[in-house]
Amino acid sequence: MLLRHTPKEVKEREALTINPAKTCQPIGAMYAALGIHNCLPHSHGSQGCCSYHRSMLTRHYKEPVMATTSSFTEGSAVFGGQANLLAAVENIFALYKPDVIAVHTTCLSETIGDDIPQIVSKAVEEGKVPPGKFVIHANTPSYIGSHVTGFANMVKGMVKYFSVRTGVKDNQVNIIPGWVEPSDMREIKRLTAEMGVKSIMFPDTSEIMDSPQTGKFEMYGKGGVTIDELRASGDSIATLAMGHEASVPAGELLDSKCKVKLYELDVPIGLKATDRFIKTLSDVMNVPVPESIERERGRLVDILTDNEQYFYNKRVALYGDPDQLIPMCEFLVDIGMRPVYVVTGTPGKYFAARMPEVLKDIPEAKFRQGPQADMFLVHQWIKNEPVDLLIGNTWGKYIARDENVPLIRFGFPIMDRVGHSYFPNVGYTGAIRLIEKLLNAILDKRDREAPEEKFELMF
Repeated sequence: MLLRHTPKEVKEREALTINPAKTCQPIGAMYAALGIHNCLPHSHGSQGCCSYHRSMLTRHYKEPVMATTSSFTEGSAVFGGQANLLAAVENIFALYKPDVIAVHTTCLSETIGDDIPQIVSKAVEEGKVPPGKFVIHANTPSYIGSHVTGFANMVKGMVKYFSVRTGVKDNQVNIIPGWVEPSDMREIKRLTAEMGVKSIMFPDTSEIMDSPQTGKFEMYGKGGVTIDELRASGDSIATLAMGHEASVPAGELLDSKCKVKLYELDVPIGLKATDRFIKTLSDVMNVPVPESIERERGRLVDILTDNEQYFYNKRVALYGDPDQLIPMCEFLVDIGMRPVYVVTGTPGKYFAARMPEVLKDIPEAKFRQGPQADMFLVHQWIKNEPVDLLIGNTWGKYIARDENVPLIRFGFPIMDRVGHSYFPNVGYTGAIRLIEKLLNAILDKRDREAPEEKFELMF
């Protein structure tokens, strides 16, 4: 059913969310765990939860997502899931032979109160964890936070279980990319290598969630951060954490545990955010910016100046994850657009602190965060004052159809298009791709609705 019944009158809601602009913690934890080499995510809860989480990731990345579950029954719900998890650990190592099992909890196991560290310790004591193998965990109840919170908690678990400080610094930098696409992670690594900098990226889903077709079944992809790299992260010179909600918690833990200095950055979406990433990398590692990267930046500036007139004063509504919305809105303002409505369902104080700064030149802008910051509210705002573009995940297609607004698919999940996991949105090259998508959407609508006397071959 489409959404033409959505009323224009906006009423404050305290206990009702309609079409939330987020999903649940375990999905983020599962995605982060997939970024460890030879790691099998494990959902400590019912089969239905694990099936939903795998399904969402598979639909977005168009890749099979391997994960296991404790398969809670009524008995587990009453007496706890310790026996299930102990049996699962033993069976997983025997059958699937991962190097790491990454356990994340669900609503059910959290409500029961299962003590995962105690269960993992018991599994080790009973010899269910083979030598040289590991079980890590993250607490990820779905009734708080969002998929971004779950991602952050699992990345924090990687630091907690693996990072080691030897006291001898290695000339390398840690990069925590946040929840971005495999293509984005690959682009960030490419830029870092172009700068001549050795890096450890964690998690890293490139070559896992975008692995090639070889004709052979592989349980685990060739990519992912290795255990040795995670251990070595404690001896790095610095950590670049991209995105406050998804990356900073792990960076802070690594700083306090191993004294690796933390640099907080935005996800490098757009011109200024990418500039800050390149400059920080150059300053921290004391390396020059190569001409090749300067020319990439020049190409972005060239396409912006060539097409600024098409973006000027266009009104935009956005929804999604705070770590992506902040630099995206900054980029839109830089190119002359007006992000007037911004909504995220992910909690956290940082978004509310940064958005007034980002939107200071857009006096009519509205932004909202929390349970009632949902797709229903976005639709109501658009009904009252229309926009020229809508930017967000697949769920926005119903609003786009009802209001005749072009939708730029961006964020998670995107289930009805392809390309997002193969072509980056980060860096100067990613910004050029975003410009292309924005420009084409605007001009396609202009062509489609132009009267015959104004339908021109070129603009």
